[in-house]
Amino acid sequence: MEQYTAKHRFADVSARKIRPFAAMIRGRHAEEALELLRFVPNRGAKLLEAVLKSAVGNAEDRGVRKVEDLIVTEARVDGAPMYKRIMPRARGTAYQIKRRLSHIIVSVAEDQNHEEQD
Repeated sequence: MEQYTAKHRFADVSARKIRPFAAMIRGRHAEEALELLRFVPNRGAKLLEAVLKSAVGNAEDRGVRKVEDLIVTEARVDGAPMYKRIMPRARGTAYQIKRRLSHIIVSVAEDQNHEEQD
């Protein structure tokens, strides 16, 4: 079972905001996952949708005949390096601001059960 992967590294959204959507599509058919993400208004869901489309495109490019048989085997969102800034506060103190980034990884593979039925 060959996996087709797509990555978006250093995405400008924190990993915590995207993880619920990654959990939502994990294990589903790729077309169903795209349909679910299409109607979610969050920016993180749009980024995840783009990565999923790229993974499906990679599978098509590598010679998968039936795109409708693809299943999302891995949808992972990892933390990336942070931009660290300083916000000046009262009496000469400073608070640290952490601008969080994330790495989005999506893998799709052909459904083995569906192939055996054909």
